[in-house]
Amino acid sequence: MRLIGSTVLFSVLLQAVQSAQSGDWQTATSIYDFSATDIDGNVVSLEKYGDVVIITNVASKGKTPVNYSQLAEMHAKYAEKGLRILAFPSNQFANQEPGTESQIKQFAESYNVRFDMFSKIDVNGENAHPLWKWLKEQPNGRGFLGSIKWNFTKFLINREGQVVKRYGPMDDP
Repeated sequence: MRLIGSTVLFSVLLQAVQSAQSGDWQTATSIYDFSATDIDGNVVSLEKYGDVVIITNVASKGKTPVNYSQLAEMHAKYAEKGLRILAFPSNQFANQEPGTESQIKQFAESYNVRFDMFSKIDVNGENAHPLWKWLKEQPNGRGFLGSIKWNFTKFLINREGQVVKRYGPMDDP
């Protein structure tokens, strides 16, 4: 009986934490107010990224070879100067990211990706990651009708954690 009670209590606490996190995006003032789970399952506070950041949703199908190559080259060229790239796999567009985290990581490594990869998320809709809800609501992040249109939408973030500009999937990084 005690185990059942503990399980119920844990479940209630987990739901409370998750619901608090999902509502907090509306009061966030920068990307530094968010955390995300990396591709290896570790929760990462975005506070660690105090440099210029590009946040993008990625996929392993579609225009992927060009996009991954461009992002990897940009990271290699500018990482020492402080550029950080945060890639969030998403399967919301034509099933272009159907793989597991392990498969996604292996795929990205085939393009010599050395930037930070995160776990697969939704970028649109009710279940969108809170960071992505926040990005789309910022004055420089809204885009046309607000929603993410396709994979490889990119947000340029300044050192203060603010959206400077949103770039569409067809815009080179």
